[in-house]
Amino acid sequence: MSQLTTFEPSAPVRLNVQGLKITDEQFALLCQENPELRLELTAQGELIIMPPTGFVTGRRNSRVIRYVDVWAEMDGTGLSCDSSTLFILPNGARRSPDASWVKQERIALFTEKQQEGFLPLCPDFVVEIRSPSDHLPDLQEKMQEYIANGAQLGWLIDPIEKRIHIYRPGLPVEIFDDPASVSGDPELPGFTLFVRELWGNNPRPKNNRIK
Repeated sequence: MSQLTTFEPSAPVRLNVQGLKITDEQFALLCQENPELRLELTAQGELIIMPPTGFVTGRRNSRVIRYVDVWAEMDGTGLSCDSSTLFILPNGARRSPDASWVKQERIALFTEKQQEGFLPLCPDFVVEIRSPSDHLPDLQEKMQEYIANGAQLGWLIDPIEKRIHIYRPGLPVEIFDDPASVSGDPELPGFTLFVRELWGNNPRPKNNRIK
């Protein structure tokens, strides 16, 4: 009987391509030619190559996306997107949140043809889920970028530390330690994510907010 070999996802690769001045068309082609990778481009001209996720992270992403999508269908005021959706932020960065939601009124400003491409906007709600290969400071910086570019609510879900970081414009970051659930109110009325379902183990009797 052969021994099963497990390969762990590597950390994202960062390349300085500022001197190349990649156009929107070139970046779109780069994404099309490498569908197995998630690519982002920072406002400073750094190309970030993110490898496919492992099974556990993929399941967490799928569950969060399902929660957001079900709520969006019931709410009816906006549309949800998965982790393969890329947005061009006002600062020029190309970002793909793990999950996102955009108000219908903002999407309606674009033609059907434009909606087939990368929309030049920042989602109203963004979620990033930390994987074992992610560096927390990098994700925290990305969340601050979303808020600075127009996001009204951002969740950084950290299964490693079992914490949720909540971002809102003009407010300090809130950090919750192993909460049973987290609410999207008032930005996402009625939306609740049962966080402990993402941890993959028995929930601990703990629901403390870190000041």
